[in-house]
Amino acid sequence: MTDRAETRRASWRTVLVTFAVVTVLALGGVWLSQAADRASAVGAAPKTAAAQKSRPAATQQPRERAEPQAAAPAEVPGVRDCGAGDPVLEPRIITLACADAGAVASDIKWEHYGPDGADGSGMVLVSGGAKGVAPASFPATFHLYGAKNVDGKMAFTGLDVEYLGATPSGDSTETYTIA
Repeated sequence: MTDRAETRRASWRTVLVTFAVVTVLALGGVWLSQAADRASAVGAAPKTAAAQKSRPAATQQPRERAEPQAAAPAEVPGVRDCGAGDPVLEPRIITLACADAGAVASDIKWEHYGPDGADGSGMVLVSGGAKGVAPASFPATFHLYGAKNVDGKMAFTGLDVEYLGATPSGDSTETYTIA
């Protein structure tokens, strides 16, 4: 046997493999530790009109007037998200695709909201779903119509969406049944 006077050094391949393994483990640990944050961000996103700060239609207070009225004012209908719950007046979010919440009307600003209908504008947010497609948003105008008594409360039953430019499905107008 030969005695070595020099210490043995690691080869460049060993150093490279060690560096790669440590890097993969570190990045994988960071990614896994953030998985709960990614899941809770999706779960915390508002998906219904009921999650908005709007008040339910049943709690609306009539305005006091100095003069007596000849007829009672018409009740202002609300929006029932996916046909469930109490109607909400002037919702900022309305779920369009109730099966998977894949399309949501969001950031709605109402120019007119009354017993005869409502007109507003905002964005339609379309999730990418499990297909790996990136989520997208489309500017649109909204028209609520068809007010009727649903489960003892006035609610709009239809929503027309007119896209301003590009559309998720290629149609410039879509109609939804919402009650």
